[in-house]
Amino acid sequence: MCNLYSSTDPSLYEHQTRSIRLQGAVTSVRLEREFWSILEEIAAGEGYGVPQFINQLYSEVILRRGEVGNLASLLRVVCTVYLTHGRQSARTLELLAMPARQRRGAASNAQA
Repeated sequence: MCNLYSSTDPSLYEHQTRSIRLQGAVTSVRLEREFWSILEEIAAGEGYGVPQFINQLYSEVILRRGEVGNLASLLRVVCTVYLTHGRQSARTLELLAMPARQRRGAASNAQA
């Protein structure tokens, strides 16, 4: 039953640490290699390199929530949202991130 998962190449879940500059400060982020690959795909689709994409994401989260909390967890969830929603456009993902009430209003405005 789990052969697909149990036969996963160990190099995909091997950790890799990268240094990233966030708002002028250097920090380290440790993720599994597969997540770095997904982030590369997301960043390229947005017209960024991975460090620039993460810095932009970090800045946007700070503006929305005032803090990021656990950056590595945020990045993993961003990757799963990206994969779950079929690599849809950023605008579609922005709508999905909104509370349902706001989403209905934004969708109505987009159609008008």
